[in-house]
Amino acid sequence: MAGSSFVQEPEFRDLGINGDNEDEEKHEIFLSVFIQQGQIGLSYYDNSDCTLHFMPDTMENSDLQLLDRVIQELTPNVIITSAKQDHNLTQFIETLELNPDYKPEVVLFPSVNFGLEVSKQRLLSVHLPFLPPSITASEKIPYLTSCIPLDSVLMVRSIGGLLKCVESRRSGLELEGNVGVPIHQFLAYTLKDVVYMDKDTYSALQIFKSELHPSVYKLQFGEKEGMSLYGVLNRCRSRFGSQLLRQWFHRPTRDLNVLKRRQEVIRFFTSPRNSSDLSTLQGCLRNIKSISVLLQRMSLSNTKVIDWQSLYKTVYSAVCIVDTVRTLPQNIQLFSEISENFTNDLFYIATFISKVVDFEASITENRFTVKPNIDPVIDEKKRRMMGLPDFLTDVARAELETLDPRFTTCSVIYLPLIGFLLKLPRLPTMLDKQSFEIDGLNFVFLSDDRLHYRSARTKELDSMLGDLHCDIIDLEMAVMRDLQTAVLQRSVCLYKVMALCAELDCLIALAQASQDHGYCCPTLTPDQRLALIESRHPLLELCTPVFVSNTYISSETDGKVKVITGPNSSGKSIYLKQVGLIVFMALIGSDVPAKEAEIGLVDGIFTRMQSRESVSVSLSTFMIDLNQMAHSLNHSTGNSLVLVDEFGKGTNTVNGLSLLTACLSHWVRRGSQCPHLLLATNFHSLIQLGLLPESPLLSLLTLETAIEGEELVFLYQIKNGICQSSCAANIATLAGVPPALVKRGVEVSELYRTGSAIRKIDTASPDDQNSRCTEVVEKFLSLDLDDPELDLDTYLKGEVLPALEEVL
Repeated sequence: MAGSSFVQEPEFRDLGINGDNEDEEKHEIFLSVFIQQGQIGLSYYDNSDCTLHFMPDTMENSDLQLLDRVIQELTPNVIITSAKQDHNLTQFIETLELNPDYKPEVVLFPSVNFGLEVSKQRLLSVHLPFLPPSITASEKIPYLTSCIPLDSVLMVRSIGGLLKCVESRRSGLELEGNVGVPIHQFLAYTLKDVVYMDKDTYSALQIFKSELHPSVYKLQFGEKEGMSLYGVLNRCRSRFGSQLLRQWFHRPTRDLNVLKRRQEVIRFFTSPRNSSDLSTLQGCLRNIKSISVLLQRMSLSNTKVIDWQSLYKTVYSAVCIVDTVRTLPQNIQLFSEISENFTNDLFYIATFISKVVDFEASITENRFTVKPNIDPVIDEKKRRMMGLPDFLTDVARAELETLDPRFTTCSVIYLPLIGFLLKLPRLPTMLDKQSFEIDGLNFVFLSDDRLHYRSARTKELDSMLGDLHCDIIDLEMAVMRDLQTAVLQRSVCLYKVMALCAELDCLIALAQASQDHGYCCPTLTPDQRLALIESRHPLLELCTPVFVSNTYISSETDGKVKVITGPNSSGKSIYLKQVGLIVFMALIGSDVPAKEAEIGLVDGIFTRMQSRESVSVSLSTFMIDLNQMAHSLNHSTGNSLVLVDEFGKGTNTVNGLSLLTACLSHWVRRGSQCPHLLLATNFHSLIQLGLLPESPLLSLLTLETAIEGEELVFLYQIKNGICQSSCAANIATLAGVPPALVKRGVEVSELYRTGSAIRKIDTASPDDQNSRCTEVVEKFLSLDLDDPELDLDTYLKGEVLPALEEVL
């Protein structure tokens, strides 16, 4: 939570350092970081209040912007990481150590100290003073699971290194026998203005969904985005645009300035009159490549022809983008930044590359080749190369006149790195190397039944013309190095181009999705109010021809706690996910599927929902429910959105109902700090027994249904009130349960409700059923299937099927 991410004020920290008590432990913040394959997990320990803060695994870009923001917010005294780390982190630490104003201590531990199992064991060994002293490690696991998302592997590994460092600093301090690091509280940490969301929430709301690629060539490793919110909104034309959009999804923001910056661009491009500009920019964005990769190859002098092509297309397309953007309203912040940062350096680089690089010849020769009139020396050597065939023909004629009369033909050739050679046909008498010797000629090699020699004339050509091909390559490589230097000197401009193009690509993608699906621009406010008028589920509406929109309003005056009852399959879960997805979309700057929306900036979205991805084989379903509920109870604030679906499922009804009642009562008692809570339940006793407290924060909702004859019809419309019946019999009929079984179920339910005796239905005994089955099987085995008078179909329908019905 944003609220839990703040550390104490510097003035208070100074008291810990310079206080009167010299024995008081110096206040320090220990930050542990673990980065792997574009993901980052981190945690930190504040020894002033013995609190461990953790950030679940999230995406990180190559320049570690997220880590840089974390360090700016926390200013940790100690930074801990693995000695075996990414190159990006090494460079980051080296840059950090050059900062004269901030000098944290950097601790590098062997990678074994960040092992997953080692980290979990260290976590189990910490001292938790609020738990009974007699608690065992196995009994600690459920509690720790409710506090920390242990499925965030990098974060858990960072905790391992963190506890190792803190424990080593505390050696000798604990004389009371408590050897474990004391932890008084676990708190989720997010950057200021970043919305907290855990992995289960992303999965339950189907924000991301990876599927195996259907291509037979990618069955082992290929993945693609399935039916998900990211898949619906990602219309980006560039790869790095898609990566930036994914980062926005991983770090939704509460910063109104950032969101309004995004909204104003989306508003512009959703206007039909700007569709031509949108199409033009999309065409240019398709040609923008990853500039950072290209510049890295240039710095290593490892540039290929395709890299120069990509760079030229990128720079040329960037010039087209700035030309288009400069005709657009400059009061839009992104447009003005593009106009200012896409400097004349872009035009210079584009012109320089176009003037120097001969792309057609470069592709043919598979190497960097320059155009004519760039270097007179290169032009002269190329002219000589072009005139060589005719010149060498004349030389061969002169050589033939002085050759042994046995040779009636010869040629003079040029081979790069070898030079000029006289090539003669191999005579029948030339059987071994000794017979290859010819007066006045030096034998070099035999190839394709042709003898190659150096003559006085070819040696003269070598000294006069030199190795033309290699000379040309060397000279053109020098030109390429000069071009590389010119590009790298202007790399700052190119990096700005990529960042701004990525943002433009994302916002155009969101605008196009808004146009295609009829979204509206939400009003964002800092107030604790959520109002979604006639909202729709952004995924389900694409899968069904008719979708019923619904309204959701949550505030202190309209009720922040909504308890929804209704039959199974009536749309309760869809409504919960719909609200969660719309709020999430607003927090990345997107338009939302609603007629009108006013959204207060929530600081976290918590879910307790059934999700196939969140099922753990080591814990029961109810244990997972408890962990998720405990997480939302411990970390949600008055600005959080909490979605709870059928809590208590999987345990005893009384126990589940009791826990649900206690949780609801706890939230309601928090008053203004009660989160926006949307809860769907099948525990109708919660309302019928009056277990809920009286509060203006609480409102009861249900979904409308209708009975036509004996058929239950779902209307999927939210209304105030409660569900009077679970309609279990109707649901069973819709699910395909045989009518006779449904009728019997209703009969037993009514007898149980009235306290009447439940009579047993007389059925055949197991022995009678076995005898009947044996009789049918024996008769079937005795059938003569070749008998033309046998009517097998009548036999099966008349005897076999009735016997099966009797048994089943």
